[in-house]
Amino acid sequence: MARKTDIPPSYYGEPRKFDPGFRGPIHNRGCTDVVCCVVFVIFILGYIALGTVAWIHGDPRKVVYPTDSHGQFCGQQGTPNANKAILFYFNILQCANPAVLINLQCPTTQLCVSKCPDRFATYLDMQYNYRYNKSYWEYYRQFCKPGFDNPRKSVAQVLRDEDCPSMIVPSRPFLQRCFPDFITRNGTLTVANKTVFKDGLGKTRSVIDLRDAAKDSNLEPRVNWTAIAGRVTAMQQGVESGITSLLDAKEVGMKIFEDYANSWYWILIGLVITMVVSLAFILLLRFTAGVLLWLIIFGVIAVVGYGIWHCYWEFSTLRGKPHGDGDVTISDIGFQTDFRVYLQLSQTWLIFMISLSVIEAVIIIILIFLRRRVRIAIALLKEGSRAIGYIMSTLFYPIITFVLLAICIAYWAVTAVFLASSGDAVYKVMSTPDKCVYANLTCDPETFSQTNVTKVCPGSQCTFAFYGGETLYHRYIFVLQLCNLLVFLWLVNFTIALGQCTLAGAFASYYWALRKPQDIPSCPLFSSFSRAVRYHTGSLAFGSLILAVVQMFRIVLEYLDHKLKGAHNAFARFLICCLKCCFWCLEHFIKFMNRNAYIMIAIYGKNFCTSAKDAFFLLMRNVVRVAVLDKVTDFLLFLGKVLISGSVGVLAFFFFTRKIPVIQEEVPSLNYYWVPLLTVIFGSYLIAHGFFNVYAMCVDTLFLCFLVDLEVNSGSAARPFYMSSTLRQILDKKNSKRRKDKRERGR
Repeated sequence: MARKTDIPPSYYGEPRKFDPGFRGPIHNRGCTDVVCCVVFVIFILGYIALGTVAWIHGDPRKVVYPTDSHGQFCGQQGTPNANKAILFYFNILQCANPAVLINLQCPTTQLCVSKCPDRFATYLDMQYNYRYNKSYWEYYRQFCKPGFDNPRKSVAQVLRDEDCPSMIVPSRPFLQRCFPDFITRNGTLTVANKTVFKDGLGKTRSVIDLRDAAKDSNLEPRVNWTAIAGRVTAMQQGVESGITSLLDAKEVGMKIFEDYANSWYWILIGLVITMVVSLAFILLLRFTAGVLLWLIIFGVIAVVGYGIWHCYWEFSTLRGKPHGDGDVTISDIGFQTDFRVYLQLSQTWLIFMISLSVIEAVIIIILIFLRRRVRIAIALLKEGSRAIGYIMSTLFYPIITFVLLAICIAYWAVTAVFLASSGDAVYKVMSTPDKCVYANLTCDPETFSQTNVTKVCPGSQCTFAFYGGETLYHRYIFVLQLCNLLVFLWLVNFTIALGQCTLAGAFASYYWALRKPQDIPSCPLFSSFSRAVRYHTGSLAFGSLILAVVQMFRIVLEYLDHKLKGAHNAFARFLICCLKCCFWCLEHFIKFMNRNAYIMIAIYGKNFCTSAKDAFFLLMRNVVRVAVLDKVTDFLLFLGKVLISGSVGVLAFFFFTRKIPVIQEEVPSLNYYWVPLLTVIFGSYLIAHGFFNVYAMCVDTLFLCFLVDLEVNSGSAARPFYMSSTLRQILDKKNSKRRKDKRERGR
């Protein structure tokens, strides 16, 4: 069978021609992809201009505070509503769905109040009791419009002018809005543990009556009681749970904050321990990579072998039963939801045994034929650890990437908030009659009472709807949000690309040093960063833009998929699913190619397309080695991250639960020990992930350098191999005696 190296070079691209003057990353290089660099700079300037315009027109208060029917904020300091932080709805039944409460405006008057109602009351009851006790009006008036002080005004006039609510019900604050206290008891919907209440007309109603209200022709036709009751029944469980959680959130939040205040010192100690352990693990991989990998491989073989034996034992036991289930087949019992039924069949264990035997055979065959490539992968892992040992500063470069990403995320979030809150208050005609011709039209609250709308649609009102405008800027807010997202993705990918190119240049300087560490240039990380920014900003921006566009398409597809979840068009859902799968694969392929293209850019200083082409054909000429190294590296790094975060997590668990007698007295008093514990585990995983990303980049860079070295050099005095002696022994390669002696003395 022909090897990959036996395939004609033209099939996967011509090998790179030997450059006798090449000694590592080229220093005398020119700028690449200048046009894309200019476009990138223009987009950044436009992004700054977009943020400035959004800052001028936006107002984050529109997002933070709820807004009443007149467009005034609830709870904002320095306004008449400073002490009224909760939004109250005159007729909550007209907007019973919580999604309407939070996102849309209901066709009812909305008022800022200091607290929600805590009792049942109607305007009729208030007028009746007001004659005997003035306090009834004092309580009820706080839910009426400011300035209204006429409790003797008739119900018809009050409802017409929307001066007061027709009724109030016990409510709880939910997302700064008063929401009725819905509770279900034994399948029956209640409000504050009551199944009956009086509506605004003084009639006693129940939830069952509301469901049947559509059948009664004497009911007020403006309200669809059946629809409201159905929606209330469907949502009340979630609302009750949400309200309860919200009421407890402040207390829980204070306890969590107190735990952080008492344990932050020990959390930092845990994260420092993680940094030290991660660094030590990477440095020790040069000695333990081979042992760990072979232990894992033989461990997998042993586990699969035990599985084969266990399946055979179960199969023999079931077959040996005289009248058991051994003779029953899977086709006899058909499909069963309880999968334990299948475990009682001998045929099931036979299938398991055959499957595991095939897997075992495949693993053994792969190891036999790929043993040399596995040894190359192990040698490169060890070489990566040695390279990081010489260039320790690379382990701390992720801090720069983190800071740049934090700036990008913060700028995008602030710009998105200001864009979303841009515009002036827009008022719409809100009318309960469904057939009002003026419904949802723009109106002016100051002149609304003088228009013909109130005569044609009695009971309608001019209510605040949203913030917007009729200018060109306001009409294209959505487009600007998309631009904000696209440039954000571009900047994030560019930041990651800059880090990859910088690290690749530093590690390539290590590989192409003939004598290590004597020939390694001083400050390789800073030199690589300078070259990447000065010469290859355009190339990095080009690759980042391609990836950002694909990610943008994925986000749009996710949005469409979310909108089509309730659709009955099976073909549309299938098409969206296929597109999501294709773009997911495309995104990961582009990430892989960009990563290798940036390595080639860091080494040879060519433009993005040429570097991507060279990297692609180089990898295709060594596709088996690529697959083996990729899987071996991914598995070892994943194992290292889980091992480090898990070990530090176990140590933190024993510490915060006072199970270490030596330092038991030093443990702070905590409300929830899992707060610092989860923080330490999550932080440890992120720190280990940052360290091991550098290590993965190191191995990938050394791998590409190794492939180039293998193609362009022959081991002669003029063209010596730059790879380590271990790699040369695995490949049975040798350098000439004179060059070899110099290299060995350097090592």
